[in-house]
Amino acid sequence: MVAPVSDVLPPIRIVALYNFTPFEDVAALREPLQQVCEQEGIKGILLLAPEGINGTIAGTDESMERVLEHIRALPGCEELEIKESRAPELPFRRMKVRLKKEIVTMGQPNIDPRKDVGQYLDPAEWNALISDPETIVIDTRNDYEVAIGTFKGAEDPKTRSFREFPEWFRNRRKELEAKGKVPKIAMFCTGGIRCEKSTSFVKGEGLEEVYHLKGGILKYLETVPEEESLWEGECFVFDQRVSVKHGLEIGSYDVCHACRRPVSEKDKASPLFVQGVSCPHCHNERTEEQRQRYASREHQEMLARKRGKEHLGS
Repeated sequence: MVAPVSDVLPPIRIVALYNFTPFEDVAALREPLQQVCEQEGIKGILLLAPEGINGTIAGTDESMERVLEHIRALPGCEELEIKESRAPELPFRRMKVRLKKEIVTMGQPNIDPRKDVGQYLDPAEWNALISDPETIVIDTRNDYEVAIGTFKGAEDPKTRSFREFPEWFRNRRKELEAKGKVPKIAMFCTGGIRCEKSTSFVKGEGLEEVYHLKGGILKYLETVPEEESLWEGECFVFDQRVSVKHGLEIGSYDVCHACRRPVSEKDKASPLFVQGVSCPHCHNERTEEQRQRYASREHQEMLARKRGKEHLGS
């Protein structure tokens, strides 16, 4: 008997993963991992660094299982946890395995999330903590991510990159302590990896009452019913879905191909929005020469799409 259409899962499995574990020879791991992903038709990006692995990949269920088997065989990755969602088509165009100094760049060489991090809270416990007026709730993501959605009452550091977080936090802590407050900190990010580092950093600064959302926003949106949720808006993701909503349904945002920021329908109605060239967020950040270069790239991509092919520079 054929299952009802509503019961048929979209064919593409999307897996977000990270694991902090020491890799002694990270360069030796790259090529075998790239090969198995290509052999299985997996698309996405994986970052390898001496501190571990991080990334998001997509493919069919059978292919994904074989790639995950390979990753779990890497040193220290046996207990790798993943976050999953589904899509009707591949949200990535190619597969890249890249070597990095850090799997998420904070620029703080003395912290080690394997040794000391904040206390994990499951999504079910999170609402009570962030509803406490004594809790300082901090969104550790970048400004353009926060702009389209965050938790009710969360502070936005307005950082352009994760490297800026330590300086912002030190300044914010001084403000709180000047008011006689010893802060109780709750932090969150998309999948949890930035909070591994940010809570480790904050604990290294001498604070003890530090919490973070286990599994990040994605696990919260997947497991917490919308009627019980304290999340407002959508969650930016780093693939062609652009954003997701409760239940990890694909969201309503597009992406500016010039600056990679999310754009709404209102943004696209602006005279400053030109497909592939500029949007209201980046129009004043780009020179005329850059916009002409983007326009040429967009034209080449359009011609490639008409031929049913992918432009190499896309």
